[in-house]
Amino acid sequence: MLESLKKSLQHATVIKRGEYSYFQHPLTDGAPAIDPNLLRDICIHIIQSTNLDVDLILTMEAMGIHIATMLSALTNIPFNIIRKKPCYLPHEVTIDQYTGYSKGKMYLNSIQKGQKILLIDAVISTGGTLIAVLDALKKIGAHVSDIICVIGRGNGKKQVKKQTGFEVKTFITLQVDETGVTIHEDHSSPS
Repeated sequence: MLESLKKSLQHATVIKRGEYSYFQHPLTDGAPAIDPNLLRDICIHIIQSTNLDVDLILTMEAMGIHIATMLSALTNIPFNIIRKKPCYLPHEVTIDQYTGYSKGKMYLNSIQKGQKILLIDAVISTGGTLIAVLDALKKIGAHVSDIICVIGRGNGKKQVKKQTGFEVKTFITLQVDETGVTIHEDHSSPS
């Protein structure tokens, strides 16, 4: 399953942000350059792993954008981006975001009550961003059909389940520390 992703992750650079060991990879950071074949393989895997009977693909700025773009192009499902800066559109929803290494605000626009959403991101670590997004979508009355984060690390999946009741699908689980990235099979998600 996704051997090209596993291989590329073995060479990811690890940097410290305070006490947090952060891995740098094209899929999660856009640097170095993203191989279009890797991105296509990931999106095909997503297509094979989820119900695409949705109205919209939704992602968060910035590192879910490339995945959502290609997934939208392959499925003809429109996508929307939760932005880090306000658009000042009517009914804009402000989301307070907390991650393992930062906090900030995000802005959600043009989501309708009853809309079926496929939520996509490159990685889940602490779950803080997803928990905040799911809370906002619940308040709007949107229906989240599925959540896919390509890479899982830390206890983010458990935290999302505990605080929201939602399952997060991941394809690869990582352990990251000062020595590098260790890849584990994710047997709890579809292959």
